[in-house]
Amino acid sequence: MTHEDDKTLTEALVAARQAGRACALATIVGTRGSTPRKVGARMLVDLSAGLTGTVGGGCGEAEVIDSAHRVLETGIPERVRVDLTEDFTTWSPAVCGGVMDVFVEVV
Repeated sequence: MTHEDDKTLTEALVAARQAGRACALATIVGTRGSTPRKVGARMLVDLSAGLTGTVGGGCGEAEVIDSAHRVLETGIPERVRVDLTEDFTTWSPAVCGGVMDVFVEVV
């Protein structure tokens, strides 16, 4: 993440806190192979204000967003394995072919 990404994410988190909203923070904690983002990339899921940041986009990010919804409902953190290798047979130029582990927690 760049300094500007950190600043934007922090601003979104502060705004949510001031409004009294809980958010889910998704952080890439491990990668193998080719992935769209690397360890440390973060995404904030605010059910009222939307997304800030990214963990890579596409179907993988959709899995993480689904996890964020569950985490916000239950309060229980989750570790999501986003496997980008299964779609490799589609020959899409958007497929990376790696695996990301993403930790999702309430903040």
